[in-house]
Amino acid sequence: MERTHTVVDSPVGPLTLVATDGTLSGIYMDEQRHRPDQSTFGERDPSAFGEVTEQLAEYFAGTRTDFELEVNFGGTPFQRTVWTALTGIGYGETVTYGELAERIGRPTAVRAVGLANGKNPISIVVPCHRVIGSSGDLTGYGGGIERKRFLLTMEGAKHFNAPALL
Repeated sequence: MERTHTVVDSPVGPLTLVATDGTLSGIYMDEQRHRPDQSTFGERDPSAFGEVTEQLAEYFAGTRTDFELEVNFGGTPFQRTVWTALTGIGYGETVTYGELAERIGRPTAVRAVGLANGKNPISIVVPCHRVIGSSGDLTGYGGGIERKRFLLTMEGAKHFNAPALL
């Protein structure tokens, strides 16, 4: 298993892109909860991430609403089920943790869905930021609530409660 990485700038700060055997397996923000140790990211190789970098730039420029990238999640079977379901949440849409649990056929597993969502290794491309609390509040985002608010606002999402900026 060969891992490589690079770091790219973005409007939400530096993003560390990680590939496993040439397939995108991680996008991590600085100070992200559940971020693996840097030593696990492999050698730095920016040449391995041209398509990922291009699609992220298009997303942040507002010209891309869907990512067309092969990904390698890792994780447990349950986590992979949750992470795959995240890819079905459209640009600018939000769902609650309960709705996501329903979508995967596990309506009583709301907490487990929340935990899996929080450990999503491929932020932005696998849009865990589009999952909100049942009241519409921005809850639990590994990259921080300010980044979650930024991403949802950038996408034009309407169905969330945005607390005032500090």
